[in-house]
Amino acid sequence: MSIASHVDYESYLFKAALLEHVPPAIFVLLLGCCVGSFLNVVHYRMPRQLKLLTPPSSCPLCNHKLKFFRENLPIIGWFIIGGKCLHCKAPVSKEYPIVEALTGLMFLGVYVLCYWVPQSTPFFGDIFGSWWHANTIYKTLPMYLALVTLCSGLLAMTVIDARTFTIPIQIPNAMVIAGLLAAGVQAWIHLRHTPNELWPVPLPDWTWSATAMGGITGVLLSTFLLRIGVFKFSFADYEEYVTEDHPIAGYPHARREMVKELLFLAPVLIGLFVGFFAGYERGTPPLFIQAVSGSLLGYLVGGGLVWAIRIFGTLAFGREAMGLGDVHLLGGVGAILGWFDPILIFFIAPFSGLIFVLFSSVLEKIGKSQREIPYGPHLAVATLVVVFCRPFVTDVWHIIMPNITLP
Repeated sequence: MSIASHVDYESYLFKAALLEHVPPAIFVLLLGCCVGSFLNVVHYRMPRQLKLLTPPSSCPLCNHKLKFFRENLPIIGWFIIGGKCLHCKAPVSKEYPIVEALTGLMFLGVYVLCYWVPQSTPFFGDIFGSWWHANTIYKTLPMYLALVTLCSGLLAMTVIDARTFTIPIQIPNAMVIAGLLAAGVQAWIHLRHTPNELWPVPLPDWTWSATAMGGITGVLLSTFLLRIGVFKFSFADYEEYVTEDHPIAGYPHARREMVKELLFLAPVLIGLFVGFFAGYERGTPPLFIQAVSGSLLGYLVGGGLVWAIRIFGTLAFGREAMGLGDVHLLGGVGAILGWFDPILIFFIAPFSGLIFVLFSSVLEKIGKSQREIPYGPHLAVATLVVVFCRPFVTDVWHIIMPNITLP
């Protein structure tokens, strides 16, 4: 092939790539900005226990209802009104367009890394495997939506947790639902065969599929017993002992409350054991069961890791160690990423906390005080590291554990 022909061929490939990827890329960017607008509503209303869908968005000071095609457009609307309410002239926080733009860029970034960047590209081409590249967004849309739901949920939980030291359970629950639906729907879509990657997350055999089903049956049973009053909520009398002007360590009955949580977990543990022995070495289930149970197993492993540390830490030190919000956070992550990534995230998160402590110490030495943040944001950072720096994480794994293959 001549040099001119080679240049023409490269130009053809470039134009073909633009025609293939630009339309969906623009769509996911705009979709992400719209989701970011909704996240702004979540950040404001959920900590205040307000409804998310009603009433319509309005100025928090004068209650002026925002007009959709002018004031309530993602990103653009903030610039149209000049960063001020058109009615009372109160300033509108820059956080709104920043969150909208950041969410849009997350949606676009996931698309580019999954489908657009060639696999031959160093590092970036290895972040997501051949399964994504071979099947395009049109065939893997359920799993793509689960991934961007993960990113959106982490952003929402980080903002709320950093402000209020709480994680609304509705957000990780939405991630769990998204993970289960994506896995179930994706299993029915005919995909191209990729020898090196059958599925984007580890698929369990019958042993672990049945274990996951037994465990989730226990979760549902315990939740039902909790709702009807047979089991009791832990820390129900927390506000009687710890008020805004008292430290968290002032609560005197932390060890007692762990008994309530252990009772809640008893049906879950029984379900896990029954499921394990029921499915032991029975081969490989159909793909649909593998996909859904893989999501359930990820939920149980992610939540179980943090909950174990919470219980043992509280029993050892006599004060609440980690929050239940962190349990639900990593459970939601596992429902989307599968059972193994939460283990990596669990061990990487402390390094995020250590870096934050060192950074805070430097700021304090130069006279700038730094507010403490809860553990949830560190779990979110670790999740993003595992997802978007996977080649680096894989290389570190091979150095630390050269004889153990990553699932």
